Amino acid sequence: MADSIRLQVSRYRPEEGSAPTLQEYDVPLRKEWSVLDGLNYVKDHLDSTLSYRWSCRMGICGSCGMSVNGTPELTCGTFLADLAPGPVRVEPMRNFPVVRDLVVDIGDFMDKLPRVKPWIIRDDEPEPDGEYLQTPEELDEYKQFSMCINCMLCYSACPVYGLDPDFIGPAAIALAERYDLDSRDRGARERLDVLIEHEGVWGCTFVGECTTVCPKHVDPAGAIQRYKLKAAKESVKAFLLPRGAR
Repeated sequence: MADSIRLQVSRYRPEEGSAPTLQEYDVPLRKEWSVLDGLNYVKDHLDSTLSYRWSCRMGICGSCGMSVNGTPELTCGTFLADLAPGPVRVEPMRNFPVVRDLVVDIGDFMDKLPRVKPWIIRDDEPEPDGEYLQTPEELDEYKQFSMCINCMLCYSACPVYGLDPDFIGPAAIALAERYDLDSRDRGARERLDVLIEHEGVWGCTFVGECTTVCPKHVDPAGAIQRYKLKAAKESVKAFLLPRGAR
């Protein structure tokens, strides 16, 4: 194995008014090093002006999502040895405004997320002992969708979101499904009222890239299709049943 590998890193300074460029850096090629380790080497030893996000280095925080050789990836879990001999192209995630270098603005997602009410909704009084108990089987119903870490890789991979910024997006819909499947929740109708609109589930054309790139195997594409089925059932019920009977 070679001693080093070349990173081609996107550099962008909006205050300079110039287009993004690729700058090359040679970093050590070590078996245990991720792309994030390579970027940290650049930051610490070669160019302290490089800007990017990271925190946990363990695939938990979701903040180090970038485009690696054109694919949305968590850079902490993408290893340089697997990309040898290189070069490795590192760019900001697609479909988001670029703030600086590899840093993108995810404000659009943060604004949309509360619309699906990703929290437990109940109208009754709390349990006297303060807990709503669940069986392991009830937990298994929604556990997969609870694994989302809001890394935004699914939004970067989604061609629909790239073309229609009004689309609420895969992660938000998957989180809505997580709470709909929770036995403690009573807010499914409220979420469906939001997601039944065109910018909700009907905007999705089922490309499926959101599920392909998800590092936590959440399957947002599956959540969207389940919601389409719910929406279709509600439409049929509204057509067949008299008002007040639903």
